[in-house]
Amino acid sequence: MKKMEMKFEKSNGLRIAVVAALVMGLASAAPGTGTRGLHSNEWKVGETMSVEGKFYCNVKALSTAERARHEGLARKLLARRIATLEIEKGYEFQYRPEDVSVAEVAEWVVAESKCCPFFDFHIDLEEEGKLVCLRLTGAEGIKQFIRGEFGLK
Repeated sequence: MKKMEMKFEKSNGLRIAVVAALVMGLASAAPGTGTRGLHSNEWKVGETMSVEGKFYCNVKALSTAERARHEGLARKLLARRIATLEIEKGYEFQYRPEDVSVAEVAEWVVAESKCCPFFDFHIDLEEEGKLVCLRLTGAEGIKQFIRGEFGLK
C-alpha cells in the first residue's frame, strides 16, 4: 500500500482540509464505539498528514455546531443498528424505526454528503415500515474505507 504526504493549501480562496484512509486501524473496534475521528475540525491549513487510498473527506464542510450534531447522530446510528450487512458495493445498516427515524438517517446523510461526497447513499423503509435501512456504496475500495471509518470487522 502506497503512502503519500499531503500539504493542505488554499484553493479558490477557501481553506479546504481533506483527510482520507482506505484502510484504518479501527477495523477491530466494537460496534457503537468511537466517533468519526477523521472528521475532526482540528486539522489546519499547512499541516502535513499521511494519506492512504483515494477517498478524501472535507473536514471543513460543516460548521462546529453542524459537526457536533453530525457526530451525535453518527454515534446514535452506530449504537442503535440492529444489523450490518455486507452487500456487493458497500454496506447496509438496519434500524428499528422506534430507535432511529428516517428523518435522523436523512439528516445524517445530508451532512455526510457534504464532507464525504464520494459515498452513494440509499435510504429505504422496508417491511411495512418496520425496518429503516441505510446503504452506503461507492467506487471500488469503498468497502474497506467503510470498514475502517465505521469500525466494522
